[in-house]
Amino acid sequence: MLLKLMPTTPKQKRLVTTTRDLVWRFYKALKVWKQQPSPQLITGFRRRFDKIFARRTGYTELDLLLLRLHRRKVELLKVLEHPYIPLHTNASENDIRSFVTRRKISGGTISVDGRIARDVMLGLMKTCQKLGIPFFHFLGDRLGLGSSGRPIPPLSQLVMMAS
Repeated sequence: MLLKLMPTTPKQKRLVTTTRDLVWRFYKALKVWKQQPSPQLITGFRRRFDKIFARRTGYTELDLLLLRLHRRKVELLKVLEHPYIPLHTNASENDIRSFVTRRKISGGTISVDGRIARDVMLGLMKTCQKLGIPFFHFLGDRLGLGSSGRPIPPLSQLVMMAS
């Protein structure tokens, strides 16, 4: 979001650079904390978040961005309560990349049922991929074609085993 700001004066550029540096340092500290979560440091992280995102710089667009992010404090600091939560959405974005590519090529679906079918199949495919199960073996097993040679447990059990 900071990358989208278009500062026009040297002062605005410095403010954006400083803010970006503060945010990245905070992010790196959170990454380190996630390796060995310490409940004693949580209050400090919350205070540090407030110092970064509650500050006012005089650069209107930057101040609005900081205010918007500060309003999402509970959501953005959820990792402090649940350290297993990823700090970024890269995995989620990678998961939908193939969907977006297919949608662009095909022009989307015609009906709601088609969209639901596509989303379900993509979800199954991605889940199988993450669990190391060939998708077509999974489908063959579910359809009773027995193509994989060994039975595949229901996805709910597989996901529980992978956790």
